Amino acid sequence: MAKIIIGVLTGSLRKESYSKKIGLYVAGLLPEDFTAQWIDLGGLPLYNQDYDDDGNPPREWQVFRQEIKALDGFLFVTPEYNRSITPALKNALDVASRPFGQNAWDGKPGAIISVTPGKLGAFGANHHLRQPMVFLNIPLLQQPEVYLGNVAELFNDRGEIIDQGTKDFLRTFAGAFAGWIRAIHGTANE
Repeated sequence: MAKIIIGVLTGSLRKESYSKKIGLYVAGLLPEDFTAQWIDLGGLPLYNQDYDDDGNPPREWQVFRQEIKALDGFLFVTPEYNRSITPALKNALDVASRPFGQNAWDGKPGAIISVTPGKLGAFGANHHLRQPMVFLNIPLLQQPEVYLGNVAELFNDRGEIIDQGTKDFLRTFAGAFAGWIRAIHGTANE
């Protein structure tokens, strides 16, 4: 059986991003028939429909759209900016959903993890990200939901997760996510 390729997209562009650390950790928990591909959002020019209308989209958009089309599913890991998602993540959603009628996300399954150094687990960002997913036709894993509050306290100085309860929970999530991807792709019994 061919590998299932999952794109890992994080909303934070910081080099020491908690979102990135969590995304990489969960990617490492996926079964061996999965491959995680890190998707860099930092170099995408802001979406402007004029470029598509003129038939001259930036090369970065073209490459990104092809990259998204080639994936089997997505893991979105987002911090919360002002009770919402980050501009980088929203821009990526917009770029790959256009031009109209050529939505690269269409029908591919995904899951969301939200993280914050605060206590609320980035609940606002998690649910705000779910809204465009409906329009983009990205069927989302509903359970378990992952809201990681106090995320800065989960890591040691080497960037490793030190909380066993969080490790166990993320392992459960990774198993459910893999099952979700397989179910959507009709490979649940393989």
